[in-house]
Formats: sequence, C-alpha cells, structure tokens
Amino acid sequence: MLAYLALKFLHVIGAAVLLGTGAGIAFFMLLAHRTGRPEIIAGVARIVVIADFLFTASAVVAQPITGVALTWLVGYSLLEGWIALSIALYLVTGVFWLPVVWMQMRMRDLAEAAVREGRPLPAEYHRLFRLWFAFGFPAFASVLAIFWLMIARPPFQL
Repeated sequence: MLAYLALKFLHVIGAAVLLGTGAGIAFFMLLAHRTGRPEIIAGVARIVVIADFLFTASAVVAQPITGVALTWLVGYSLLEGWIALSIALYLVTGVFWLPVVWMQMRMRDLAEAAVREGRPLPAEYHRLFRLWFAFGFPAFASVLAIFWLMIARPPFQL
C-alpha cells in the first residue's frame, strides 16, 4: 500500500508539474512577447528555457516511469483503453513539446542578438513565436485530456 501511495503521489505531482510549468511558461512568454521589447523577451526566454529543462524535462522522464510502475503494481494492462489513450496523448504532447523547447531557445537567442545589436526583433523571431503559440494548443489540450483520463478512468477498450 505504501509503494502504491508513493508512486501515485509522484505521478500526480509530475502531472501537476507538467500542467503548471506549461501554463506558466506560456503565460510568461506571451506577456513578454506582447511588450515587443527584446530585452524583456530575452530575459523571460532565458528563464523559460531553464524552467523547461529543470521542471518539465524532469516530469517528462518521471511520468512514464511512475505510470508504468503504477499499472504493474495495480494490475492494469497498458492496453487498457484509458491508459493506452493517455500514452498516445502523452506522445502527442511530446511531439509538440520538443520543437517548442528548440523554438524557445532560438527565440531567446534572437532576442539576445537584437539587444546586443540594438535592433528590433527579426522576422524569424515573429515566425517562431506564431509556431510556438500554435504548438502550445495541442500539447496543452493533450495534457488536459490526460488529466481527465487519469481522474475518470472511463471503461472503454481501444
């Protein structure tokens, strides 16, 4: 029972970190972008990249480990409908999150260069921001859907 509660606690904390860090990063990047000021964008993007590597990446690694351990401990199959769908949505999240991390690093670098050179943000920055913004919707929606699946555990088979 103690192992189950410990794993479940770690799994829920990891999910909360993914959701919270993702929402926080999106909020701060959007507000920084709206200023149009390269020095603010560069500073926020530096922090966002660190947060993504420190918090998000840690949770991304922990989630499948704790999730698989929980299914094994409880006796569920990974092919159980809600679990399989959660795994698929987790992969969808990753497909969108990995490029977003690269985009954030590139936007940071472009903003820092604009500050150093005393120039406005280049067109590449604005193109990357639009992509970054668009990629956030399916990733965030997938995480929300996974939360719902974890809570509701609907009885269906794929």
